[in-house]
Amino acid sequence: MFDSVLIANRGEIAVRVIRTLRELGIRSVAVYSDADADARHVREADTAVRLGPAPAAESYLSVERLLDAAARSGAQAVHPGYGFLAENAEFAQACADAGLVFIGPPAAAISLMGDKIRAKATVRAAGVPVVPGSSGSGLSDAELAASAREIGMPVLLKPSAGGGGKGMHLVRDEALLADEIASARREARSSFGDDTLLVERWIDRPRHIEIQVLADAHGNVVHLGERECSLQRRHQKIIEEAPSVLLDEATRSAMGEAAVQAARSCGYTGAGTVEFIVPGSDPSSYYFMEMNTRLQVEHPVTELITGLDLVEWQLRVAAGERLPFGQRDIMLTGHAIEARVCAEDPSRGFLPSGGTVLALREPQGHGVRTDSGLSEGVEVGSRYDPMLSKVIAYGPDRATALRKLRAALAGTVTLGVPTNAGFLRRLLAHPAVVAGELDTGLVEREADGLVPDTVPPEVYTAAAAVRRAELAPEPDPGGWTDPFSVP
Repeated sequence: MFDSVLIANRGEIAVRVIRTLRELGIRSVAVYSDADADARHVREADTAVRLGPAPAAESYLSVERLLDAAARSGAQAVHPGYGFLAENAEFAQACADAGLVFIGPPAAAISLMGDKIRAKATVRAAGVPVVPGSSGSGLSDAELAASAREIGMPVLLKPSAGGGGKGMHLVRDEALLADEIASARREARSSFGDDTLLVERWIDRPRHIEIQVLADAHGNVVHLGERECSLQRRHQKIIEEAPSVLLDEATRSAMGEAAVQAARSCGYTGAGTVEFIVPGSDPSSYYFMEMNTRLQVEHPVTELITGLDLVEWQLRVAAGERLPFGQRDIMLTGHAIEARVCAEDPSRGFLPSGGTVLALREPQGHGVRTDSGLSEGVEVGSRYDPMLSKVIAYGPDRATALRKLRAALAGTVTLGVPTNAGFLRRLLAHPAVVAGELDTGLVEREADGLVPDTVPPEVYTAAAAVRRAELAPEPDPGGWTDPFSVP
């Protein structure tokens, strides 16, 4: 096992990794930009190294500065977290070239699965069902349009090099194909520096279900069940749960085996996620979408139902250990649900928010876990990802987990920074969510009804209490207040 690990990330995931490193007795090395000099992950690590100025390009995205930080701190390995350079094959290879262990899959696997066109062809050859769509890379606009017409409307245009929903265009009208292809290319070029597109059949009211896999370097691959990630806004997940109410044991087993084959097809090692799109009306007709070659934001729900620490197993696999368990040893117990708390204001169209965290209350305790990078006094800006924390609830069944999560969100306080916590709490109480009748478009359809159009009464009560406190006279040093001086 390693003696020292550098975490090439920030915020809640850096704090999360530090927690496991501490439990394993491994020295943690944090990195930070000038904007994060007082951040929680910097304070909690055993040591911290400054990368550079606030812009990510000059700090968290600088391979040269990260490698220099590893060398100066004496780190033996690098954990990339998620986001930033976590799925960057060049960074993984640079770590290896520098004599560092990259805690993730080989650079070749990252490169293969990062190209959606090559990834689809690879897993299709391994017998994994894929969404009907275009084949081959570098298709011209005319070839893309022809593929779309052959598939039949509606279709989804997707950047081959993309992720996170960026640059995706849903086209229902064939007459708009040319304009949508041009627009999708511009967005892909701007976001990823690559305007290669593919086109896929669009499945109405789909569900987004992903399978967690874990593989060692000795040929052992297992899956850890599924996560339901259908509650999304603008293609970004906001609520995730495990297991999914949609799947029966036979479908779960079949999808799990497909995910294992996808991992084997690219020589995968470590923790990864195979994502599927599933028609809600026919769960047995699942299709491979992509593979995320890193730890997922929503990994805690899998940890809670399996009892496994995924960061620990990332470390052990990277250190060369064999998985001591097989597929038959994996048991899924209970139900877990996660909500992503972000710095955004639902009442203003989900505009990004910011400010200083004046008071902070984050729920913990029996059946409730909060993974957070926040602390009081920290300034939340707009330079990095808006996700502040994740609140996760666990129970013996889904109804209990839902109830616990709603209560935990009600007790979450981030004074000074508007968040989406109230919106998430109301979403979790929506009849369709309670019933498990989910799809990836539900949030967009129901968003307006989940945002109050008036100021809640308790806000006025709190404001009055604050004002009253401001007007109250200073107490007499002797401990007595003249009642006639009280307004």
